[in-house]
Amino acid sequence: MKKAYVFPGQGAQFPGMGKELYDNVPSAKELFETANSVLGFRITDIMFGGTAEELKQTNVTQPAVFLHSVILAHALDIRPDATAGHSLGEFSALVAAGALSFEDGLRLVSKRAEAMQKACEMQPGTMAAILGLDDELIERTCAEIDGVVVPANYNCPGQLVISGSVDAVNTACERLKAAGARRALVLPVGGAFHSPLMEPARQELEKAISEAPFRAPACPIYQNVDAKPHTDPEEIKNNLIAQLTAPVRWTYIVRNMIADGFGDFTELGPGSVLQGLIKKTNTEAVVTSRDNLQ
Repeated sequence: MKKAYVFPGQGAQFPGMGKELYDNVPSAKELFETANSVLGFRITDIMFGGTAEELKQTNVTQPAVFLHSVILAHALDIRPDATAGHSLGEFSALVAAGALSFEDGLRLVSKRAEAMQKACEMQPGTMAAILGLDDELIERTCAEIDGVVVPANYNCPGQLVISGSVDAVNTACERLKAAGARRALVLPVGGAFHSPLMEPARQELEKAISEAPFRAPACPIYQNVDAKPHTDPEEIKNNLIAQLTAPVRWTYIVRNMIADGFGDFTELGPGSVLQGLIKKTNTEAVVTSRDNLQ
């Protein structure tokens, strides 16, 4: 059975994340200190001793989740047959597979966080989780609504997150509840991620990604935009640029990985959200999650 490692996205963070690695693994401590230098502030102080509120700042959250995942992967010396990551987690997956260096990955994640924050301030938006409906019905409903509202995260069968302008998302929630959704819950997020409202961020990040030195990874990376495995650096770059305004096709990534012979998944980093989503997509998959060395 082939072994896949998967990496969580924004929202998985928790106070104290990564401290055990810093305290017990000298090479991990070195990477954390490198990160403090690259970022220009001591993110470790916020990760290890900050409040949940401080950790929720976009310029902290995204690098923090990335650092926890990537440094844990390094400490465990993983040898994946494939990797994948949910949204931000795709950057962790790329570094873990050797397509990007640690420093270059961190710089891109930091730029991504800043660009997304700016886009949120330019065009306010929101997201909502829709539970208990077929993907196709949600897609059709969004397409019929005036204003920007699109499927953003295909998380698992029966769970799809939509994204867009506040009015359009609220209208979609009302219509989807009327169509039989078990829940249509507006999420406490800062903007309309993975929607056309992120276009300014996509443009800003495009230059940084285009100029970053990507390499052929040691194993395939299943990417968000098409749910397919990639090893060509140019394809990987193009998919990463498109990711900000395109949906995360996690349901289809999991299905494709299983069809390709991956039945053993380990989630590395904070939380265990992906473990749950994978089990809901395929109950026979072997899934574990790790946020520390034990």
